Amino acid sequence: MPPPRMAREAGRRAFGTDPANYHSARPDYPDWVYRTLRSRCALGPGAATFEIGAGTGKATCRLLEAGADPLVAVEPDPRLAGFLRTAHPDPALTVLVSAFEDAGLEDQAFDLGVSGTAFHWLEEETALAKIARLLRPGGWWAAFWNVFGDDSRPDPFHLATLDLLEGPSSPAAGERGLPFGLDTEARLAALQRTDAFDIVDTAMSAWSLVLDEDQIAALYATYSNISAPIARRCWPNCGASRATASAAGSSAT
Repeated sequence: MPPPRMAREAGRRAFGTDPANYHSARPDYPDWVYRTLRSRCALGPGAATFEIGAGTGKATCRLLEAGADPLVAVEPDPRLAGFLRTAHPDPALTVLVSAFEDAGLEDQAFDLGVSGTAFHWLEEETALAKIARLLRPGGWWAAFWNVFGDDSRPDPFHLATLDLLEGPSSPAAGERGLPFGLDTEARLAALQRTDAFDIVDTAMSAWSLVLDEDQIAALYATYSNISAPIARRCWPNCGASRATASAAGSSAT
């Protein structure tokens, strides 16, 4: 029997217990993501941009560096939003503490919309319809994910620690046996059903992240099925995870 699915509202507030740890433990997105946003998706000086589920600003800082202005970061968790404001006191940045569905954003006011490892927390069809309304003619939408684990490459540590992740599953797990962010067929089909986007494309790269036992424990503490209040009973097993990580020389992908 599959594990129960975590409610979207609960999941959106599962990451704010320790924003500083979330920010330091979660890996950055590869540089090619931002090169693509600049070369194909209008990111650059003066690009009016909104970001869905900005969190602590893992992508926000790179968007600001590229010249996004104004940049409206929509984040439903006030703890993460507070960290984001403090970490990035840039006049180009506005942080809205709101679910994206409720955010008061002006139609046809943006050149670019993005979401980094957050779009799975939304109802896809409804969110895409709103995104299409917010974009100016010729505007761009880009959703991207860091996905941990790679079925095409052996990862004994990842398999050995699956018991730690028991509990309500995140929508990131997807619906068809593929992680939401890797199910390109489903994501492209949803975009095409909106009939609002002229160019629909996808790209993917594999890369390795090598972590020591402290880093692995910090990263696992940011997973929603561990950090959400309903799942915290699983976290005392972390002691075994750390010992195994030390012996195995773990990696996450």
